[in-house]
Amino acid sequence: MSRVRIHNFAVSLDGFSTGEGQSLETPFGHAGERLMSGWFFQTRTFRGMQGKTDGRMGVDDAFAGQWGGEIGAEIMGRNKFGPQRGPWENHDWTGWWGPNPPFHTPVFVLTHHPRPSVEMEGGTTFHFIDATPEEALRQARDAAGGLDVRIGGGPATVRQFLAADLVDHMHVVLVPILLGRGERLWDGQEGLEERFDIESVTSPTGVTHMSFDRR
Repeated sequence: MSRVRIHNFAVSLDGFSTGEGQSLETPFGHAGERLMSGWFFQTRTFRGMQGKTDGRMGVDDAFAGQWGGEIGAEIMGRNKFGPQRGPWENHDWTGWWGPNPPFHTPVFVLTHHPRPSVEMEGGTTFHFIDATPEEALRQARDAAGGLDVRIGGGPATVRQFLAADLVDHMHVVLVPILLGRGERLWDGQEGLEERFDIESVTSPTGVTHMSFDRR
């Protein structure tokens, strides 16, 4: 059976994976770009997502580059897709990523307010579903054609899939910043280490890459 994977998921020293006050201008709230800028945005992997051929290699890029291989579908929470809350004010918003998002697969957006699917350039189609983690994973696996399913975030969505014991591999990046407020990753996850083999690698940029693999 295909695996369920999480990649490049950054968390601050005090446990936050996004800041407070998300808006159109600030996808990570008051955290700005601090969770990603020091280790991810300069990698060859990220630059390649933007159509560039340059970028830094090394430890950070080696981990970042594992994001896309053998992925057939993605599941994300509504807050990762956009800043709107409640009923959709309009259907013009199609995500932070422009006309050609980097996913190139079906993407299932978890929301209590389903809306028609949106087909984008490059093979990405956003499907908006009101579903439990188990049902969302069933739909994603059906669409993935035997390939793996990626859980894209945000932290509430990751927590739900961890609580349901549906995650096979998770890559968390511990970033040496303190945010003080926002949304935490680890709340309600006591004893998580008992279900995974965990390895850590420190990067010269100051982050620590932690790999969790189901035992």
